[in-house]
Amino acid sequence: MAGHSHWAGIKHKKAAIDAKRGKVWSKLSKAIIVAAKMGGADPDANLRLRYAINDAKAVSMPKDNIERAIKKGAGDSDGDNYEEIIYEGMGPSGVAFMCEILTDNRNRTAPEIRKIFEVCGGKLGATGCAAWMFERKGLLIIPASETDEESLMELALEAGADDVKHEGENFEVTCPIDAYNDVTAAVEAAELATESSEITYLPNDYVEVPREDAGKILKLMERLDDHDDVQKVSANFSIDESIMAELEE
Repeated sequence: MAGHSHWAGIKHKKAAIDAKRGKVWSKLSKAIIVAAKMGGADPDANLRLRYAINDAKAVSMPKDNIERAIKKGAGDSDGDNYEEIIYEGMGPSGVAFMCEILTDNRNRTAPEIRKIFEVCGGKLGATGCAAWMFERKGLLIIPASETDEESLMELALEAGADDVKHEGENFEVTCPIDAYNDVTAAVEAAELATESSEITYLPNDYVEVPREDAGKILKLMERLDDHDDVQKVSANFSIDESIMAELEE
């Protein structure tokens, strides 16, 4: 099972728990603030803001919180100044990691991320050490119960997607960044529910992780994902379903 496939499922379960204690809301507020600051407060004219708002609504973030974040981002420059950074690293079994960061203090964030890698048997690397193993693409995860593969394939490819895969209980639709808006619009027009929809780093190939390192990889993913400044984590690991079943017991 590919890295983004089963991590998407794990993360979906985590998000419901994290939302209860406000962790996800805090991260999404940052994303909304930055989007509004960069492109303005109108989600119809600012697609980055629109997607950030959609992500917030998906985890039941209150409307008042969303509106406050938009106002903060679009208002005076007295608010927090978040910086976007990509940290790259290597984990056990040679698995590559891409961490998308929003921070107001990189001097605090960098050593904290480095420590997470070290504790979990990995190493934070220099810029470029992992990026060449990934491609920036749009990814939509749609429950298989929503449609059939042939219908989804026709709809997605016509809108500009480059692939549709049936992974477990979901379909994964991938597309170039410049086709993402059209593909998401087509899926919305067809009234298909999505588990997630995002622009992310997708691996070109996957590293098959042995049983002894599988737990370490998932622990590293979870600790990075739990960090307040980490918006998204991508990694190029693949773990056999039988091993995943054992780890989830």
